[in-house]
Amino acid sequence: VQLQASGGGLVQAGGSLRLSCAASGSIWSIRAMGWSRQAPGKQRELVATVTNNGNTNYADSVKGRFTVSRDNAKNAVNLQMNSLKPDDTAVYYCYALAEAYTWSTPTNYWGQGTQVTVSS
Repeated sequence: VQLQASGGGLVQAGGSLRLSCAASGSIWSIRAMGWSRQAPGKQRELVATVTNNGNTNYADSVKGRFTVSRDNAKNAVNLQMNSLKPDDTAVYYCYALAEAYTWSTPTNYWGQGTQVTVSS
């Protein structure tokens, strides 16, 4: 399973960005997809998750500002980020909890990071 993320960039505080991530390769099933982030000098933080039946979960720091959505047909996940703050500056990583083959155990796969920088 390979994950390709896109959509990062530089934005002013209060602005918006949309991140996208698509999974490809050998995929038997994807149970959940989402995003985490890591700011310099900080631990990686789970930002948002969406399961294959549409249930979502968010970090308290982004609730009400970020929206995660999934396109099951495309094996893709998006993260709409509104009202961005300088504290949201980080490298964002998409992930998928997936089974590559029928006999696989569910495994977390990670994409390459995409930089989000929010200026004050």
